Amino acid sequence: MEELASGTKLEILQKDGMTTQSPDTPCSCDCFVSLPPASAVPAVIFAKNSDRPRDEVQEVVFVPAGTHAPGSRLQCTYIEVEQVSKTHAVILSRPSWLWGAEMGANEHGVCIGNEAVWTKEPVGQGEALLGMDLLRLALERSSSAQEAVRVIAGLLERHGQGGSCREDPEPFCYHNTFLLADRTEAWVLETAGRLWAAQRIQEGARNISNQLSIGTDISAEHPELRTHAQAQGWWGGQGTFDFAQVFSLTQQPVRMEAAKARFRAGRELLQQQQGGITAEVMMDILRNKESGICMDSGGFRTTASMVSILPRDPTQPCVHFLTATPDPSRSVFKPFIFGAGAAQAPQVLSPTFGAQDPVRTVPRFQTQVDRRHTLYLGHQKALGLMEREQDQGQQLRQKQQDLEREGLEAASRLLVGEWAPPSRELGGLFQAFVERESQAYA
Repeated sequence: MEELASGTKLEILQKDGMTTQSPDTPCSCDCFVSLPPASAVPAVIFAKNSDRPRDEVQEVVFVPAGTHAPGSRLQCTYIEVEQVSKTHAVILSRPSWLWGAEMGANEHGVCIGNEAVWTKEPVGQGEALLGMDLLRLALERSSSAQEAVRVIAGLLERHGQGGSCREDPEPFCYHNTFLLADRTEAWVLETAGRLWAAQRIQEGARNISNQLSIGTDISAEHPELRTHAQAQGWWGGQGTFDFAQVFSLTQQPVRMEAAKARFRAGRELLQQQQGGITAEVMMDILRNKESGICMDSGGFRTTASMVSILPRDPTQPCVHFLTATPDPSRSVFKPFIFGAGAAQAPQVLSPTFGAQDPVRTVPRFQTQVDRRHTLYLGHQKALGLMEREQDQGQQLRQKQQDLEREGLEAASRLLVGEWAPPSRELGGLFQAFVERESQAYA
């Protein structure tokens, strides 16, 4: 048994051992991870598409490491929680109206992505921690993927999860699944209210897509998971315990049924590349529109994407590629590396509105504000040009591809030892690529 900070026990097990949604509910995201021998290089490769309301702006935020006074409180999206004495530096891709993040990484090479999920456990509309808040808190407080699982489990136990997950007066709430990775392993963490199950991944490839996917291979779980399921009549108490089977809704909403097809397509795309998975392969998967992984449907689309290379060799830096713009098939994955020169790139930071922000005033989200950042505005114009002017659009897309290729080549040279710039230059790499992309759209 492992002890959580809250006193909750995290039991490591042996391997043998409802709400309604409207038809256009934005419940589609896809996370992927590859570990050797599935990876073509001695590294863990992490990837995520964040699929959100079409007009929602996602910003990329760098938060340096910090120290905090004893007894400090921390304001998350809706509620305050206790602050810890030390927080790690993080890079976050987040919907610009909230505190947490859809995906991100920290200075220790921990990456996390989250997804919406609905289970037999009811989703309340009371304000608590969003899954995106849990993601950021785990990145700021963990130095490994397994520690991040423990952090999220402890926060769930103390604070629960809840609150509207979109910038709209009509509440939209869900529970969360997470894919967590570091240089050595990955974990899938799936929740139902305060309950959860986790699966450890030590080799091969894995993906998640808006549904429970942990069956009988449970590596850790909430101590009351099975007794609660038995008390609710969902499990008889004897024989095999299949978490997904026990906790999944009997009648799946239409869009969760669609998520099953995306999950299968993602798994097949990973299997096709077994042994040859690289950052470029992950980017291609995120750009796959036929499967729905690159989403552009109705009022929702892929609003931002991320791919990370986490080398097994701890002397090599982790490289995180982020778009900060929607539609990865027409965006640039730009490299970010933690280093002495790491700082906020202003072109990918949205405007702020202080106490007058619609998320801060109650009742919430009664008005709308323009959260578009500089790169987002330039990218919007570029997308329009690509759609209107074939020749100019092709030239612009070529510039995007050339810039992205340059970033991938720089990362490759860095990881094979052919390029060894000072830490300050590495830390400024993302800013340099953002500036060059902005210039291409000018």
